[in-house]
Amino acid sequence: MATLLKTENLTRRLEDEAIPVTLVRQANVEVREGEYVAIKGPSGSGKSSLLYLLGLLDRPTSGKIYFRDQDISNFSQNKLAQLRLEQMGFVFQFHFLLPEFTSLENVMIPMRKLGNLSDKEIKIAATERLAELGLADHINKLPSQLSGGQRQRVAIARALANNPKLILADEPTGNLDTVSSENVQEILQNLVKTHGCSVVVVTHDPEFAQRCDRTITIVDGAIVEEE
Repeated sequence: MATLLKTENLTRRLEDEAIPVTLVRQANVEVREGEYVAIKGPSGSGKSSLLYLLGLLDRPTSGKIYFRDQDISNFSQNKLAQLRLEQMGFVFQFHFLLPEFTSLENVMIPMRKLGNLSDKEIKIAATERLAELGLADHINKLPSQLSGGQRQRVAIARALANNPKLILADEPTGNLDTVSSENVQEILQNLVKTHGCSVVVVTHDPEFAQRCDRTITIVDGAIVEEE
């Protein structure tokens, strides 16, 4: 499989603290196309910090990031934002749906921002995303009218809006009950097969991590094991 995302000696330090803190230390990560990868480790180990660097939501203090063999380490904020919009989708522990918008409208937002489709095409595509995740009967509901599991599925549909090559999920089942958690885990696992995208997920759940093709363990900001 071809390499989709790669890092070299990626480090993130908070220099402006009274005592500087290193969140990520010399991380070398490779994510291949069509791969399902888990990042696990103790609480406060740097899992989310590493994911935010991989998703270009935070800038490293040092080191390099390559996306499809292109060095994007020195991209401007605007170029990074465009790359995220075109190539990446994000799912967080909290769904972050806009409460005043329906499920359909929430999924349409990234498509409208990208601007590649007409409004009619956007509505059709967003409806298809939601139907694919079993939400065809809930497209006109507000987030407040949905269960926790349904809201997270809407968030996944939104992450898939622009057909990204990489989905990054930060503890996506952390606020869900057992049944909803199992459902979301199956959905993320199937995305690799149905959409051909790569999925990187941060989880504290060892059973969730076992579903993945590969597991990266991080402790005190450093990668200590890959299996």
